[in-house]
Amino acid sequence: MERIIGSYTGQKKGPLLICFGSIHGNEPAGIQAITELLDRLKKEPLCNPDFEFNGRLLGIRGNLRAIEAGKRYLQKDLNRQWTKENIERITATTPTLLEAEDLEIKEILALIHSEIETYQPSNLVVLDLHTTTAHGGIFTVVTDAPESIRIGIELHAPVIMGLLKGINGTTLHYFNTDNFKIPTTAICFESGQHQEPLSTTRAVSALINCLRTIGCVDPSHIETKHDEILQEYSEGLPKLTQLIKTHRIQSEDEFRMRPGYKNFQWLEKGSAIADDKNGPIVIEEDCFLLMPLYQKQGDDGFFLIREVE
Repeated sequence: MERIIGSYTGQKKGPLLICFGSIHGNEPAGIQAITELLDRLKKEPLCNPDFEFNGRLLGIRGNLRAIEAGKRYLQKDLNRQWTKENIERITATTPTLLEAEDLEIKEILALIHSEIETYQPSNLVVLDLHTTTAHGGIFTVVTDAPESIRIGIELHAPVIMGLLKGINGTTLHYFNTDNFKIPTTAICFESGQHQEPLSTTRAVSALINCLRTIGCVDPSHIETKHDEILQEYSEGLPKLTQLIKTHRIQSEDEFRMRPGYKNFQWLEKGSAIADDKNGPIVIEEDCFLLMPLYQKQGDDGFFLIREVE
């Protein structure tokens, strides 16, 4: 399986947009969306002679080994390994001594640094595409950087603030200007449930809106249907939220999410939404639920968020 899904380089210099699909191997929608977008970009000049593209788009398959196995990950969650200390260890270690997800990081970083060196972009933008085990609304996870928030808002999905304080080692933690030689911005887009066909459609719309927002394409060349697709699925959901709590789990906890919960489901104080070896897990305040865990692999049972006025 090839690491690179495909690429598209415009007539004019501009940003380098790197799009990750399947950082978790059981989330196929991102790869499908990137493939569809690249096909559209190659056909667009034939339909629209005025079409111009600024910069370069690169689509990357995330966890190749987990994709082949059809699992979230093999030995450890790839989207929890992007810490500076871990990267330094991986960079200094011989590949034969590295575990599967360490090798993924080593290969991905070698590819990205090569792209930056070759293309010499004005800036780097990383869009990490994901899906969730639960049904419910779409959402965007941003960093504290103003540019990340600006792009996230333009994707017309609820923006989750502060989530990075509740987890460690995601792509959003690592892909920033401090770790690269050029201005770098990262965002994550969650387009729906893993196997839901519309998850791919919404991811395509998010990709196209991102291209518009960072200046790769002229806004006049973007169909309004992409805004409408995202706005329709976000209707009635809070536009801006803040993390309250991350419920971390370990295998020995015997965690079991109770059935039927969805993203952005409203929870009242005192609700029991899951169980572990110690009994029911009860919510301590009124809030929204995010990413309830309905799969065997994962270290986060659920997230709790509140709306920001």
